[in-house]
Amino acid sequence: MGAWPGEDPAEAARIIRGELGSPHLPFLAELPDRGVGSDALGRTASLLVEMAVDVQPFGWRLVDRPGKDFRRAASALSTDINILADVAGAEDTPAGELKVQLVGPMTLAAGIHLHNGERALLDYGARRDVAASLAAGVGSYLSRVSAAVPGARLVVQLDEPDIAAVLAGTIPTSSGYRTLRAVAGQEATESWGLVVSALREAGAAEIIVAVPEIEAPFDRILAAGADGIAVPLKALTTRQWEQLAGAVEGGKRLWAGALDTRPGTLPRVADVVESVSRPWHQLGLPASSLRTLRVTPSTGLAGQSPASATAVLTRLTQVADGLNQLALG
Repeated sequence: MGAWPGEDPAEAARIIRGELGSPHLPFLAELPDRGVGSDALGRTASLLVEMAVDVQPFGWRLVDRPGKDFRRAASALSTDINILADVAGAEDTPAGELKVQLVGPMTLAAGIHLHNGERALLDYGARRDVAASLAAGVGSYLSRVSAAVPGARLVVQLDEPDIAAVLAGTIPTSSGYRTLRAVAGQEATESWGLVVSALREAGAAEIIVAVPEIEAPFDRILAAGADGIAVPLKALTTRQWEQLAGAVEGGKRLWAGALDTRPGTLPRVADVVESVSRPWHQLGLPASSLRTLRVTPSTGLAGQSPASATAVLTRLTQVADGLNQLALG
């Protein structure tokens, strides 16, 4: 879904774009193995406008002025974009699409700390400021990416891995002795809507919110104006499948986290195809609508080796081909 093993952005770009050429969706990789600033949270925090961060023992913290950690994150992202431009520019037929991913405003507020060490999620004003600052920063980011891959259709994935805990009030305080008060669902919708609108104005052609399946707020995501939802499939309930089916019938996109990437042998193509097509059929969705689906790994690939991560991408394209054959009848 974005994270990739290793420390070489050029190698990552070449592998990803080689495996996921048209009609698939290559992505700008995150390389957390490079250390501070290349993690998803630091990478997104480097885009904030009029808000700076640095790293403390307890994590990323808002500070008065940019320090070395902020500059390191911004520099790593600039390097990745420049390398993307070089790799894409050398291709005979560049891919028609590119995905980038950002940490969404709710998880960002849960992961960034205030001056006193407490999470920004604690304070309504801080949550509002983080969402507004992120919305203000995405335009410049997409402009830089667009310049690196001229003419490519830009797709944005907003990652909200902590959203269930944010809405349930189970995020721990910095001390760990208490939990933070639950954030109202309407506030999450409004925060997403702010960022989605900014991404749309900046030229994003498709905006997806990625969430874990447990207590995933599908209705809130769609109410915020997102084009669809990315979610692992394995533990979805019947009710969740029904919600997703309704979204698909309403013209929204489903990114199905169908491929289990836990250590060991990758699942057979036929088994993965069936794990998607069986509930699809049971819900009464036509096979032809499978062509609107995207298939993804169930988790990020940062914990894999480069070779095993590449094998995951290869298997994904095989699964996509299998689903496409069903869609075409």
